[in-house]
Amino acid sequence: MKKVKAAIVGYGNIGKSVYEALTAAPDMEIAGVVLRDVTTAKAKGVPVGLTIANKISDLGKVDVALLCIPSRSVENTAGELLSQGIHTVDSYDIHSDIYDVQQRLKIIGEKNKSVSIFAAGWDPGTDSMIRAILEVATPKGLTYTNFGPGMSMGHTVVAKSKPRVKNALSMTIPSGTGLHRRMVYIQPEEGADFAEITAAIKSDPYFSNDDTHVILAQDIDALQDKGHGVNLTRKGVAGTTDNQLFEFNMKIHGPALTAQIMVASARAAMRQPGGCYTLLEIPIIDMMPGDMEDIIRRLV
Repeated sequence: MKKVKAAIVGYGNIGKSVYEALTAAPDMEIAGVVLRDVTTAKAKGVPVGLTIANKISDLGKVDVALLCIPSRSVENTAGELLSQGIHTVDSYDIHSDIYDVQQRLKIIGEKNKSVSIFAAGWDPGTDSMIRAILEVATPKGLTYTNFGPGMSMGHTVVAKSKPRVKNALSMTIPSGTGLHRRMVYIQPEEGADFAEITAAIKSDPYFSNDDTHVILAQDIDALQDKGHGVNLTRKGVAGTTDNQLFEFNMKIHGPALTAQIMVASARAAMRQPGGCYTLLEIPIIDMMPGDMEDIIRRLV
């Protein structure tokens, strides 16, 4: 079996879980880890023996780069790599911007015959696929997506990025019917103005549309729990028959599930023509290892 050579770009919570998912994948090989500052590799916990570089060209041949970086850095990084003919996968999570960013990356991918699998986490990502299936089953109706309770990785990264914030944790608490409360725990730097930090967080688009509460905390590490969950509910009409009710629940470790979906998407990237795709647009069988006939016989 010819293995796909995958690079891990960034090594935070997602990067660590991507490493674990890649080592468990029978058709993947880790080309190395890309860090802005290679001297931080030990502190970040990069396993000894992996090649570490501050640019992907130093890793030799790379088929696909898994971008384990903040969503706001994805477009530029993916665009640069696609221009080099390297496929990319990311877990971009700014729902309102997905289509517009995708269209810009699509142009670069088509021009360079490279593939981006975009917004490939669990939400957006596989939850998007489930929402689509439910809408196929009931074209008329309403779907509610209720996240949590649990740690939101994207929101936590944004909270940490605010000036004078030493550490942060954003918890998502479902209020029902798709509404959420954000509980943001902040450990400020010494002498920081907590009111200014609070205002900066609440005005950020990641938080501005939700009921956001910023709370002073002495020790963020004592609050850490990477567990999360989602409840998807759709009530709708099949044909002309009312009251078709569907419910999907899961309780997960957020980084591990995101990483697993990214690795499956890296496999799918090798099987698409150049462009940029969300998970709605690729055959689910392309995300799976193994023989197509065996998969169909087992699952259909």
